[in-house]
Amino acid sequence: MYKPSDKTSWRGRTDLPDGGLGQRWHQVVQVVDLSSEIPSGGGNVAFLGFCCDEGVRRNQGRVGAAAGPDAIRQAMSPFAEHLPDGAQLFEAGDVICPNQQLEEAQVQLGRKVELLLKKGYRPLLLGGGHETAYGHFLGIRTFLKEGEKLGIINFDAHFDLRSVEPFPSSGTPFLQIAQDLEKAGQPFHYFCLGIQEYGNTRKLFQTADQLGAEYITAQALQSEEKNSHLFQIKSFIQKVDRLYVSIDLDVFAAAFAPGVSAPTSLGLFPQDFLPLLREILNSGKVLSMDVVELNPIFDSDHRTAKLAASLIYQMVEAWR
Repeated sequence: MYKPSDKTSWRGRTDLPDGGLGQRWHQVVQVVDLSSEIPSGGGNVAFLGFCCDEGVRRNQGRVGAAAGPDAIRQAMSPFAEHLPDGAQLFEAGDVICPNQQLEEAQVQLGRKVELLLKKGYRPLLLGGGHETAYGHFLGIRTFLKEGEKLGIINFDAHFDLRSVEPFPSSGTPFLQIAQDLEKAGQPFHYFCLGIQEYGNTRKLFQTADQLGAEYITAQALQSEEKNSHLFQIKSFIQKVDRLYVSIDLDVFAAAFAPGVSAPTSLGLFPQDFLPLLREILNSGKVLSMDVVELNPIFDSDHRTAKLAASLIYQMVEAWR
């Protein structure tokens, strides 16, 4: 279920006459094989793919997100290298989901996330459907120190708090997380940004309220109350010790992100999103992140992949 990288997705132009000053991401990213001993990460970012859309299929969405990780890598490859001195990028391969074995793939993903964290890397997961989130959490949970409070910030048009009956899917990960935390006697700190009222039933809003989840709708985020939203984010961050940040690309307007499992016509503009992301990253509490739901099959002119890659560029630059 784990496939080490051979770096074939990392390719792009080279500017040989410019030497070291002309390097791009595909030239500087280094491969680590998580099936063998790996060096210390030194606080650097490691990309790990989750090639899975079984959860999307179960959730009756548009399948194709399993090809998302490679599409994001290809979009990141030509980026000019402006990393701070000493910073490095690492490619950690993919966890795959053969034969619709979602639950086993999520467990495997958790193990790889835990390994990266223990070795001192900053995992940045490339989805894959939003079922990525539960596997991601499994790895974070085992890494956290006793008593540390985890906060989850999810940029998403949907709560993803659906019932796990008859089976888990891309619509259930955060309810699964809430249930796991409840069993362990731990609080569920969940903040969802970009919610679309028309995309979430009354039951989902009720579930969010019962779990004590916080949220801001997409329409509110697009209003003029920017300082109010930043204050809400700061207040949430102050309550927790570590942050897991998940970005579902369907939070963005379909004009920017047509290639997702569930497009959103009136979603966020990237310019609305970036100040919020910077506020979160500046907290110094972000432990791990993912970008999910890229579906290359429906991605006109690779717009969604380019958006995902550009967001990741900003994340890598600001994640300290």
